[in-house]
Amino acid sequence: MNGRIEVEHLSKTFKKGNVTAVKDVSFQVEEGEFFAFLGPNGAGKSTTVQILTTLINASSGNITVAGHDVIRAPEEVRRYIGVALQETGVDPDLTGRELLELQSYIFGFGKQDGKKRARELLEIVQLEEAAERRVGNYSGGMRRRLDLALTLVNEPKILFLDEPTTGLDPSNRIAIWEELRRLNEENGTTIFLTTQYLEEADNLAHRLSIINKGEIVATGTPKELKQQIGDDLITLRLKDSNQEEAAQALLHDRLEQNDVIRKDGNLLIYVEEGTKQLLEVVRIFDQEGIAVDDIQLSSPTLDDIFLKITKEQKEEGERAHG
Repeated sequence: MNGRIEVEHLSKTFKKGNVTAVKDVSFQVEEGEFFAFLGPNGAGKSTTVQILTTLINASSGNITVAGHDVIRAPEEVRRYIGVALQETGVDPDLTGRELLELQSYIFGFGKQDGKKRARELLEIVQLEEAAERRVGNYSGGMRRRLDLALTLVNEPKILFLDEPTTGLDPSNRIAIWEELRRLNEENGTTIFLTTQYLEEADNLAHRLSIINKGEIVATGTPKELKQQIGDDLITLRLKDSNQEEAAQALLHDRLEQNDVIRKDGNLLIYVEEGTKQLLEVVRIFDQEGIAVDDIQLSSPTLDDIFLKITKEQKEEGERAHG
């Protein structure tokens, strides 16, 4: 049984309010790949996951998961996947061990095998010491680790995780990252991760797609996407913030095709020849009498890519309605 995901021309429109959450989305995830679906809240990430995991139907499109059509054979799809959604309904009065044993029995494990599987999973997610505590008393990080363990009971070929680290502190996020990386590398588990954390996608994913307003706007490896917007990033802060708009227009004019974006009191400039362009920016501002408080040269991050892509998409929408 393969661990591939194939999505062709997927769309989803909710009748209530006539809202189109996903628009003609197509992508593939290879067996054993760690794939990230990246976008802001409301971009269409969770809707896509719910369709892929048979929880809701698509309005149109062809979708196969683990070799099975999600519409025609949802029961077969469910046999080979594990799913951890943002909101899970578990009994807070049960202990972590009881929940894992119960989940094992649901998947057809016998009593002894179910207990053994629960012990294995508690060890994997480092919850042995909390195994006898009621889940209602778990911290957010412990609850997330338990959610992950519950998705692993049936040793899924494909693991779907919908923003699994949202709200966690850095140490708990890193612990989840390490376990996901181990599952992918050692077990060959295909992982489909939705996230709004660009750092998360950059650290974990072999490939990723960026979705915004229901449409995929970019797909590739983190390295490939970074290369799309230039080799270097110049970040500068002016001494007088009131000059930002004028400085932005000046750089657009003098540097011509380079992108200049204002963000959090900084000007971001995407360039091909960083050192050369850095000197040119300093020269331009010196000529115009614009004082610079701080200027840095670095490689772009996924955060920069997302900012640039969504800015372009917004501008295209404004032109279309202008």
